Amino acid sequence: MWKMNLFGLFVVVVQIHSVTPVLHSLKYFQTASSHIPNLASFLVVGYVDGVQVVSYDSKSRKAKAKQDWMNKITAEDPHYWEGQTQIGIGNEQAYKVNIETAKLRFNQTGGVHMVQRMHGCEWDDETDEVDGWEHQSYDGEDFISFDLSTLRWIAVKPQAVASKHKLDQADAWNQYQKHYLTEICPSYLKKFVSYGRDFLMRTELPVVSLLQKTPSSPITCHASGFYPSVSALFWRKDGEELHEDVEIGELLPNHDGTFQTTAHLKAELPADAEGRYECVFQLAGVEDEMVTKLDRRSILSNREEDATKVTLAVVVPLALLALLAPLLVLLVKRHKSPPANYAPASADASDPDPEPASKSVSEPDSETASDSGTSSS
Repeated sequence: MWKMNLFGLFVVVVQIHSVTPVLHSLKYFQTASSHIPNLASFLVVGYVDGVQVVSYDSKSRKAKAKQDWMNKITAEDPHYWEGQTQIGIGNEQAYKVNIETAKLRFNQTGGVHMVQRMHGCEWDDETDEVDGWEHQSYDGEDFISFDLSTLRWIAVKPQAVASKHKLDQADAWNQYQKHYLTEICPSYLKKFVSYGRDFLMRTELPVVSLLQKTPSSPITCHASGFYPSVSALFWRKDGEELHEDVEIGELLPNHDGTFQTTAHLKAELPADAEGRYECVFQLAGVEDEMVTKLDRRSILSNREEDATKVTLAVVVPLALLALLAPLLVLLVKRHKSPPANYAPASADASDPDPEPASKSVSEPDSETASDSGTSSS
């Protein structure tokens, strides 16, 4: 049974150790699904340098910018978003057929299934070199891909051989694929980067913490809140980078558009480990590296968190009780001995219930890729 990781389906990010100038990228992910509750049957999202900028879904059937600066494109193309909406609607219908075709190829009659297409391009703004790619998957596994150098299709699964033969014969389509991936896509990428340069080219340094679940667990160096995503996080011992006994974690997005990652130190540490081990973070566009020395006193652990929770659970109520005690005593005394001029208050109308807060419902997101979808049949 295949496992569905929605973020893994929509975002592909690569962490490299050697921090070099960022290659700009434009990536589109088209996803068609069947029988998945609470998920649009067709969804397209687009990313510039790892930042979501556009989307389209089968519920709203509307292409829409995810970043304000993306709307600058309407100055030169007033009907851009209307055109993208129509492309999305067309791809939506095509991918319904794709899923049914794939189910026949795999001899399936029902159940939850998903077809995904990922395509896009990269552009090096120093050398002006460009590259492009096209991959399609079924139920989370590679199905077929386009070889830009030969203009031929590569069948990853036996069930994709029929698709390969059909697509290999579509010379006009393959020539267009090359034109799109090497010219049209980079052209839009350059525009989008120019629109959002201030946002995309910024740098934000992370908060680096040392974490450890138990005394016998690996020591995790956790860096969170950095941008851009091109970064390196690793451990050093006596000034030398460690490769063994170190596991580098995934590069993951934060809700605010920044990123986080981890490096786990699994080595058995000697008694004099402090001062010899250090966690190092490097970020593209920032010359200086961030170095966090190993200090056992600064390591956060579950035991410390649990102890803190227990302490707060005991101390806070006691402190509040101590503060409220005099007030309680005063209230009791007043209840027992009402003042001489005490008289019951006259009946009065209670305050009306407050109006319920208005509930804003955000419009579903939208956008599509810049070309029509290829059929897997």
